[in-house]
Amino acid sequence: MILRNLTFQVFLAALLGIGIALSLGDNLTTDNSFYQFVLLLKSTFLSVLRMLIAPLIFFSLIGGIIGIGSVIKLQRMGAVTFAYYFSTTLIAIGLGLIAVFFIHPWTSYPPSIGVVGEFSTSRMIDPGSDSIILVLQKVLSLAFSNPVSALANLNILGIVTNALFIGIAMVLILPTDSPLFTIVRQINDVIVTILRWVIRLMPIGIFAILLDFTLQLDMANGGSQNFLTQLIQFSLLVFVLTIIHGLVILPCIAWLITGKPPLLLMRQISQPLIVAFSTSSSSATLPVSMQACEEQLQIKRSVSSFVLPLGATMNMDGTALFEAVAAIFLAYLYGIELTTVAVFTVFLMAMVSSIGAPGMPSASMAGMQMVLLAVGIPLEAIAILLVIERPLDTFRTAVNVEGDIIGALIVQRLTADESENLGSV
Repeated sequence: MILRNLTFQVFLAALLGIGIALSLGDNLTTDNSFYQFVLLLKSTFLSVLRMLIAPLIFFSLIGGIIGIGSVIKLQRMGAVTFAYYFSTTLIAIGLGLIAVFFIHPWTSYPPSIGVVGEFSTSRMIDPGSDSIILVLQKVLSLAFSNPVSALANLNILGIVTNALFIGIAMVLILPTDSPLFTIVRQINDVIVTILRWVIRLMPIGIFAILLDFTLQLDMANGGSQNFLTQLIQFSLLVFVLTIIHGLVILPCIAWLITGKPPLLLMRQISQPLIVAFSTSSSSATLPVSMQACEEQLQIKRSVSSFVLPLGATMNMDGTALFEAVAAIFLAYLYGIELTTVAVFTVFLMAMVSSIGAPGMPSASMAGMQMVLLAVGIPLEAIAILLVIERPLDTFRTAVNVEGDIIGALIVQRLTADESENLGSV
């Protein structure tokens, strides 16, 4: 039933919040009890999001590195898999950088709103920092901080650095059957379950945030009409970039390395792409992807069973691209100045946040919090993205799944001997 569809509920809540703000307008003052209740809903929802940020980033990154650990131990197959994932993510980020530096259509209008509210935060890189040494000094001081202090103070860079060190040390020292690996996976399962609960509450949070945001837009220069135009421009740009990556770049990579014609490839993997498009979940698409790999592409199970589950966790080209471009877009809307170094930092954080991201609908919003806080964008800005994120998420998930399948095809082609040995074990 359509009323139970989360995407429909989010869209309806967004329209309701915007509609009430536009119709009541000046009647919604700070003394108004209804407006006070809306602000309570908004602050509560953002507090719940903020509550999840530190443990989600910390344990998802460790969990992602645990998965990468199997890549390291499989020698050539692991090296090829990791090289493919890293390369395609860099290409996606390259597309995003081109869009940010040379296209950025939203800059035709002035910033819609300034940074206000209790959830604005300190920035990783101060505006106007043009000295590489000063930037490095600030970044390193944040990165190499006490893990407890980083978690308590929501120091995103410190959380990421500590998670990377701990995850790598676990992979190198602990045996593969270590109960600590199981504990990390179970903690991640618990956090993802709580995240699902929060996602179910999104319509309420979106209603409150967009009602308040629309009121602020009406008081800002440019008004809501410019904002809607900018949002549409951003959505179209991300859609085009995602389609280029999925229909041009990835098939061409497969063609160059394996000789598989792009049209034939797309026809053979159409079923998992349709499932990914309809479910917006790379994890839910995994069984269909494995079946297509084995039956349509004749990929050995020893390869597909290794590459595809790993890709569903760490190969998120579309997610990294979306999060990075979205952060730059939101920074402009809020009038936050970003230097060239800061822009590259945003893309780096987006790439890191895509590792270990849950393969579920709207899971990119969890990593998006990490990127926003890195450059001082208020968490309430996520509500702006959630209005258009679900339609874009369908295409992004399909591209992520396509990248995983093409990765399996490439790995089999370049590691035929090793995959045969694995299959006979």
